[in-house]
Amino acid sequence: MPRPAPKIAGRPVVITGAASGIGRSLAQRLSALGSPVAIADVDSAGLKQTAESLRGTVLSRALDVRDAADQLRFADEVREWLPAPLGAVFNNAGVAVSSSVLDAVPEDDDWLHDINFHGVVNGTRAFLPILVAQDSGVIVNTSSVYGLLGVPYQSAYCAAKFAVRGFTEALRQELRGTGVRAVTVHPGGITTNIARNARIRKDPEGLGRTHEQMAAQFEAMTMTSPDKAAAIIHRGVERGKARILVGPDAYLFDALARITPTHYYGVISRVMSAAGGRQKEPAR
Repeated sequence: MPRPAPKIAGRPVVITGAASGIGRSLAQRLSALGSPVAIADVDSAGLKQTAESLRGTVLSRALDVRDAADQLRFADEVREWLPAPLGAVFNNAGVAVSSSVLDAVPEDDDWLHDINFHGVVNGTRAFLPILVAQDSGVIVNTSSVYGLLGVPYQSAYCAAKFAVRGFTEALRQELRGTGVRAVTVHPGGITTNIARNARIRKDPEGLGRTHEQMAAQFEAMTMTSPDKAAAIIHRGVERGKARILVGPDAYLFDALARITPTHYYGVISRVMSAAGGRQKEPAR
């Protein structure tokens, strides 16, 4: 029989991409529940703000997840710092690029893949030995609803998030029979800064929108706050889920991938058009 999923609240956790968004909310939630928290991000200023908002023990580290050697050094620092067995590692850092395939800038796509996919691989490889040695804990890798379905003008993002999904699902099978689990998270639209920090050279749909206008349009359609996302992810991990869908749009995407695997985007387009005119409630 599979082992019951242990609680992670109160146990030490590692979170990358913790300077804002879901990463910050996860750190705040788990810290408030008694977890010592090791946080990392390339954004030192944002990371400092996160650290200052935490109630308990914290290890804060400026880190570029693309750097595999530095990820290993961070893991060594965490190993020395751990006040108890490590509960979970959240490989959460991510960025966005918006472009048609025809107009894609290879350097932008490489930047995204290095962070969104290779950063996850680097973090997994760095921390998995700690979890395997203690025969407990969870690797939690952030994919996306764009790791369930292909979406126009998001080819690089979809490719990376599909890769995270495949990598984590393969790892899950390798860990069968051990006390270590691998979990894939598929967030829908979350109210974060990812769209404002995206690399966008021009409006990929040819509508002449500015970067600011495109970011505002994305934020108007998001359905889930980072705090709500963190709560869903935390509960999903503790319930032993192997795959966690975050937000009502994630459930829609998942259903469409099953029901109409080659014609889903027609449905999505109609839903997005209907949602575009509504007023979004402010994130709490």
